[in-house]
Formats: sequence, C-alpha cells, structure tokens
Amino acid sequence: MDRTINGKAFKVLNIIDEYTRECLATLVNRKIKADDVIDQLFNLFVFRSIPEHIRSDNGPEFTARVVRKWLTGLGVKTLFIEPGSPWENGYIESFNGKMRDEVLNREIFTTMAEAKVLINQWRREYNQIRPHSARNYQPPAPEAILTGITK
Repeated sequence: MDRTINGKAFKVLNIIDEYTRECLATLVNRKIKADDVIDQLFNLFVFRSIPEHIRSDNGPEFTARVVRKWLTGLGVKTLFIEPGSPWENGYIESFNGKMRDEVLNREIFTTMAEAKVLINQWRREYNQIRPHSARNYQPPAPEAILTGITK
C-alpha cells in the first residue's frame, strides 16, 4: 500500500502475462474490490482472450466468492500461491519490485490523479521501451514507430 502526500492510502493492482512478461493492466485506486478485479479481467478477456488459468496471491479481492464463481463460469482455473510464499509468483513479484524501486519509492504523489498518470507512464515504458533480459533484451510489447509512408 502506498500513500498520497495527504497520507491517504492507495493500492496498485498489476496483471502480468507470465509468458511475454507484459503488464497487461494496472489499476490504481484507494480501494480495490472484487468487482474491480472482475472489470479488469473482463476487459482483458474481451481483448486478449480467456486464459487457461490465473495465478494470484490470496488477497480478498481475488479470493472473493464472486470472482471465483465468475472465473469458474468461464472455465478459468485459479492458482493461488501459498501465503507467505512470494517466490511462487515470481514474475509479478519481480515486476512489483521494479515498480516499487523505480516509481513508488521515488515519487511523492500529491493526488490520486498524479499517482495514476505516473504509474501508468512507467508501465508503458516497462512494456514498450525497456529491454528485458528474459526476452533477449527486447521489450514485451515493443512500441510501434511509423517511419513515414512512401508512394
């Protein structure tokens, strides 16, 4: 949990593709509820397809009955890591650590809007610009650059 300059807490929900290492979604809010998780996953499922499984921690927003029922109805298996075993979800833990070191610990967020903008700017750089050693020093979702149209 992080805070804006006025001391009010906020949370960050990150969703990572374990294969490509791309951060598919980042949600920054004062509270993150089960409905917020469903909204994020719904958008991803519509635009990216329904995955075989989802790995997550045991936070209440993931273990909520409504989330589990919704995922089960779609045929998505849930893989919950053991409490206190972050190494079972290494990709997201690595991503969260980088986010913490490179943006959350370096910025003083004056408002929620500022936190959302700066965190999502960092996510874009992580996905589209930053080289990843696990991907042969290529970003997970390289930025498309138009070089000009010739006739």
